[in-house]
Amino acid sequence: MNQSDKTWSVSPGGESFPLPLPEEYPGEFERLQQIVQEQRSLGREIVVVMGLGFVGAVMAGVVADSVDRDTGKPMKFVIGMQRPSVRSYWKIPLFNRGIAPVEAEDPEVVPLIDRCVNKKKTLMATYTDDVLSLADVVVVDVQCDYFKECLGNVREGHAEIAALEDSLRILGEKIRPECLVLIETTVPPGTTEYIAYPIIKKAFEKRGLKDAEPLLGHSFERVMPGREYVASIRDFWRVCSGINDTARERVRKFLSDILNVEKYPLTVLDRPIESETCKIVENSYRATLLAFLDEWSLFAERNGVDLIKVIQAIKVRPTHSNMIFPGPGIGGYCLPKDGGLGVWSYRTLMGYDDEIFRLTPMAIDINDTRALHAAELVRDALRNMGKIVAASKIAILGASYREDVGDTRYSGSEILVRKLTEMGAEISVHDPYVQHWWEFEKQESYPATGHSWSRFFRNQERLSELRISKDLGEALDGSDAAVLAVRHQLYLSLTPDDIVRMAGRPIAVVDCFGILYDEGIRRFIELGCEVKGLGRGHIRRIKDQVQKR
Repeated sequence: MNQSDKTWSVSPGGESFPLPLPEEYPGEFERLQQIVQEQRSLGREIVVVMGLGFVGAVMAGVVADSVDRDTGKPMKFVIGMQRPSVRSYWKIPLFNRGIAPVEAEDPEVVPLIDRCVNKKKTLMATYTDDVLSLADVVVVDVQCDYFKECLGNVREGHAEIAALEDSLRILGEKIRPECLVLIETTVPPGTTEYIAYPIIKKAFEKRGLKDAEPLLGHSFERVMPGREYVASIRDFWRVCSGINDTARERVRKFLSDILNVEKYPLTVLDRPIESETCKIVENSYRATLLAFLDEWSLFAERNGVDLIKVIQAIKVRPTHSNMIFPGPGIGGYCLPKDGGLGVWSYRTLMGYDDEIFRLTPMAIDINDTRALHAAELVRDALRNMGKIVAASKIAILGASYREDVGDTRYSGSEILVRKLTEMGAEISVHDPYVQHWWEFEKQESYPATGHSWSRFFRNQERLSELRISKDLGEALDGSDAAVLAVRHQLYLSLTPDDIVRMAGRPIAVVDCFGILYDEGIRRFIELGCEVKGLGRGHIRRIKDQVQKR
């Protein structure tokens, strides 16, 4: 078979890589055996990280960068393992050049991967799962998603754990009994004990290892996108657990070797189901607090109250200082789905059929649909200017889910764009941190085939042509409306005169995130613009004041 017969994987930068052929696998494993033998002779533990995605790639770098605190010498040799699929194989050759396979605002990510691959030579990547047989520790960072079958009803959904189950089966077939398996993925509570343990235990028995007990542990990550990405893995508090005493101690020691536990001590829980529940409760708590403010946002809009000022007044009290305005939706990978994993686990893994969960699923439903109200505000603002959505160009300023990062996963802006497009709008988008909005550009296959939120709306076909404008003026030029959707620093510094000048005329302005101060709102109105905002019920009062002059 020649090169032309191979299937190719294309990186986001456009470089193509041929997928390995079956006859190439034995040679790759032989090469790995030689490398591992050399590394063991240096006294290094062999760590395999399964999955070089958003978490796994940087986790691999953090482990590979760790050193013995007494000698300053590397203690771990890390091999990242990625399935050789058309979608993701490209990560392996890039990783082996020292190129990070994930985009990040953190300036530490790029030098971390480069340093470990090219200078310290403690990090590499491979496509063959036979490498698992060489591991002392396997860190599992295989994605576990939650599939929602309808928008605004998280109960009508299910955890997608097939990829994780497949990985666990391979682990059971390949690893040595003394290998520690650390599940880092956010999973439904009970996964380690009810799914991982039986799968690996049965695989051991088939291999004749009837007395071998799997050494399973769980420790969820608390990764935060942005400029502290690496620190959120290495320099942050961790919770961990093990399925038995031996596993628990192995997990504690492993994490103590690689993390800054002197400043950020580990919390060691007795059972994996406790640490799994910890992650779900932690994120559900946050999601519920944000959803709580949705109803007060509507109250404020209808009764002349500026909820932004109310929140600022409350936050003076130390016990309430973490109150956050929810914006047009709650994005990021965790908060929109993690509560659903808990609800699904209770019903599916534990086998209960009663309905103890009320607040958790309700919060997710509210957060998922909040952007629909933002679309209504755009409609109403345009209507007050004698225009309709279907005949308007609308500029969305901000595609990411939070300020000053480029992460678009489950952003409120996505639902806003989809709803306005359904209503017939022409959409332009600007975001200083986002190069590609894959949720639109690859909406037939991203995040996976059949998972795009386009399935909840009509008239979505042309959104695959949507591109992020690099120039703010270009995005605003000729617009009938501008939506301030994310609190990026760039947008905080814009003046009303700037926006109207770039648009070329007075426009409808919708503030989704408390970006505008009263002076800015007043100036927009003076320039002939119509202004509305989530939770900004006092705008009507400012408009009346301007018109009375």
